Amino acid sequence: MQLEMPTDHGAWSAWSPAELAGRLSGISRPWCIVGGWALDLWHGCQTREHEDLELTVLREDLGIFRDALKGMEFHTAGDGVVEYLPADEEPPAAISQIWCLDMAERRWRVDMMIEPGTFETWVYKRDPTISRPRAEMVGTTAEGIPYLKPAAVLLFKAKYRRAKDEIDFEQALPKLPASERLWLKTCLAACHPDHAWLKSLQEPPMTLDLEPME
Repeated sequence: MQLEMPTDHGAWSAWSPAELAGRLSGISRPWCIVGGWALDLWHGCQTREHEDLELTVLREDLGIFRDALKGMEFHTAGDGVVEYLPADEEPPAAISQIWCLDMAERRWRVDMMIEPGTFETWVYKRDPTISRPRAEMVGTTAEGIPYLKPAAVLLFKAKYRRAKDEIDFEQALPKLPASERLWLKTCLAACHPDHAWLKSLQEPPMTLDLEPME
């Protein structure tokens, strides 16, 4: 039976990446942290506050991750609409985002993105012609937490240019590896040819020191 929705879709008390990784420790299928937290895992420190936590999984594996996230109630999210997803139903093909609600606390814990691709291949969901071997697109922290590498995270963020996206780009750019810098520039030129970040990507990299995570 569907439980009462929280009064506020902003009722987030997101898990930390480590908490999520602990809950998914027994899963061998591909998944990784994405969004702002992915950048901070790459940096090795938290550079700003995060209102949520995002991970991505293959559509074919969604049921595996729903089973692993015990105590959660799942809701589809798209075009500003959040709707309950019954346990025996698959999300519509147009849905690529699932919010996970802690039923005991009535708080959102994690935002689960559904991606195309395969076990071996990462595919950019906004343009399937952009793909790379998954092993080249996913990094892992010393603690074993998988995260999407910064160039791919920034490609997603380039569409919105929110204040936090600008901060994330400015902090990532100085230490972005040359190969990722070139890949991001090529993808931006194809997807967003007038994007302001293209000029910055053409300039020589600078050094930026950040404090490590404690």
